[in-house]
Amino acid sequence: MEVVGQRWSPSILLALARGAERFTDVLTAVNGLSARMLTVRLKQLETARLVERTVVPTTPVSVRYRLTPRGVDLVTALRPIAGYVQRWETGPDKTVPAP
Repeated sequence: MEVVGQRWSPSILLALARGAERFTDVLTAVNGLSARMLTVRLKQLETARLVERTVVPTTPVSVRYRLTPRGVDLVTALRPIAGYVQRWETGPDKTVPAP
């Protein structure tokens, strides 16, 4: 829970669930996230066994990230929360849900 509760972790997990695989894919998918913070969070998520890192032996070397079964299970729980945030992120007063 400590890793998941940290800023950016849920957004990174959701980006991976939506199909982002490469570092730059995730960085592009999560608005406002810095490369340095993405590196830190990916290592934490990997340590928590929520994300798997695979090095593809190509020239140049390619690194792919994907959710583990444990990560997929967690994303299932995060999706309703993400929906709630999207509904209520409507404007300055945030009192009227988005249609």
